[in-house]
Amino acid sequence: MKYFALLVGLGLSVDAYAGPMRWADIRDGSLYLQADRPDTLTVQWVPAWQAEANEEHLYLLDGAGKLQGERQIAASETRGSQSWPLAPGASSYRLEIPGYSFRRYRVEHDERTVALFAPAKVHFSAETHDGDELYFKVAAGEHAVLAGKFHGGVGALQAQRVGDGKQLTLALKPYRAYWQFDKTELPVESQDQVWRLRLQGSGKAAFWLDGTANLFAQSPQQLKPLREDAGQTRLNLGQKSVGNTPYLGIALPYTMPPPSSYAVLDALKPQAGAYYSFVDVTARKPQYEDAFRQLYQDRFGIRQDITLLAGSQRQADLRPDVMSNSGLDAWLASTRALGGKGTHYIGFADEPNLNYPDYASYQRIFNSMARQVRSNPDNAKAGVRIAMPASSRLVNGPFADNAADKRGIDWARRLLKESGEQVDALAWHEWMVRDLLATRSYRDSVRRAADLVGLDAQGRPRKALLLDQTNMSSGSSLSPYDQETHYAALWWASVVINASQDGLLEMLNWFQAADEPEYPKGMLRVMGDDRFELKPVGLAQQFIQQHWLQKVLPLENDAFEVDVLAMADDAKRSLLGVNKGSRLQRVDLNGTKCPLNKGSLRYFGADNRSRDAPFDCRDGRVTFELPGQTLFALSWIAS
Repeated sequence: MKYFALLVGLGLSVDAYAGPMRWADIRDGSLYLQADRPDTLTVQWVPAWQAEANEEHLYLLDGAGKLQGERQIAASETRGSQSWPLAPGASSYRLEIPGYSFRRYRVEHDERTVALFAPAKVHFSAETHDGDELYFKVAAGEHAVLAGKFHGGVGALQAQRVGDGKQLTLALKPYRAYWQFDKTELPVESQDQVWRLRLQGSGKAAFWLDGTANLFAQSPQQLKPLREDAGQTRLNLGQKSVGNTPYLGIALPYTMPPPSSYAVLDALKPQAGAYYSFVDVTARKPQYEDAFRQLYQDRFGIRQDITLLAGSQRQADLRPDVMSNSGLDAWLASTRALGGKGTHYIGFADEPNLNYPDYASYQRIFNSMARQVRSNPDNAKAGVRIAMPASSRLVNGPFADNAADKRGIDWARRLLKESGEQVDALAWHEWMVRDLLATRSYRDSVRRAADLVGLDAQGRPRKALLLDQTNMSSGSSLSPYDQETHYAALWWASVVINASQDGLLEMLNWFQAADEPEYPKGMLRVMGDDRFELKPVGLAQQFIQQHWLQKVLPLENDAFEVDVLAMADDAKRSLLGVNKGSRLQRVDLNGTKCPLNKGSLRYFGADNRSRDAPFDCRDGRVTFELPGQTLFALSWIAS
């Protein structure tokens, strides 16, 4: 019966069974809830994969985007539950289950509470059972598209129009590339149409709608318009710096860039670089890297960088052998040739917690190479510093079996205890935080890293903190809805702001500079004939750098959907922010003097263009209206 299927799938309870409505096995998506009487929302979870290695968060927002509830789930809490009250109202709550999730979430609420599910696109959003049904609506005149991707579970989507029984079937085929999927156009009609969606096959399910609202319900009666009220963002600016902003950079190619790329690299203004050094290449050609490393330093001014030793063909795990030692010697010689003009971090192996079988295997290569670096004092004089462990994620485990034994923070803690005198910096990579509302986890990871290394008398981390690679997804598990759109601009701005908020991070690098055929996750798009153009995230980076200052100022912010970073550089002041939600936000800033001296407000929206915007300044308060999904920069000169 469908009622019992609800316990394990996204099923629909039939009218004969009055009682609570249940959603089950959600892994990635939003559930919008509108109650007409007091209700209780209950969320339960069970492990899916490697749950014991991963902390997670649930968020509940009210109809104006304020955070009503947050549940931090410890890695050890593989099973659990959380309940929140829902008050009746005209606007919808939003329960956010951020992906990639390592747990299956089951949600229960009153049957009279209107519930609409917004699944992730391309990435799987739930685990379902054969025959589970949902409903969706296509408004009059809309050119709607039903889409889905095969993830080894649901293999077909069957859509049937409720009014006349017209039926369409979309087969979901396996593809070589993760970002490929199947889709079919739905007929355009002069009146609203309701469709029944039947999921064929059991397991991971990826289904969504384009050209219309990407919302699904358990009954046609639940398909009501979604209402979101305008939000209020209150900011209070402090004056005393809490630390420095990080150097913002990109991962750079292992070759000399063509001159045709110089203009777009200049537009990005990278302050830091992330490199690989392939030991099998440099063991044969010791001076292979000299020319392009010199170019990046002298032509583009990149004097803060980190290099990960690896082998070509993405061979990440090194061995303490002649080839690795020769490759490291070549890198050290190349770095000394740069003339001591910057700081050059070196990491031994790429993501060792993902690529080595255990900690002891990595510790051997680390100790061997650290001795090799320290044996020549000229290396330190040239700016060489040792970073570790360049792990795949920090607080949470890598995407590997036995991930609980391979968390980056645990390996770093052991290495600091056993070989701390050899370590100058803590480096890590952050992947798979794809949800815009979950990007605040970047601030938490930086704080946890600072706690690990400790702070000096000036409140600075005793070891430099380097978030030297990040992106929404690891490897090639990419969605074009993420990487190729304004979404990436919103995501990157939010990550930059959250990671920089406490002035503790030294370096933050987007991975990678330019698209590659198997990894189209760059800030630059390769157009052919050695032509390049900035993708939306690259254009956002350009906007960010135009307003980037050196010092971080304290800022109180009561909003959840709006992230803001306050910065200073002598008398210059800048607020960099991003409205990640779709609703309008009314921003109110305290802590300034009016009128703002040479004040300006700039917006960067979905059209990828920067434009002036109006603001008001009275009695020490700045106010303005911030559109949804928009970056902003408020700049002025302090008097």
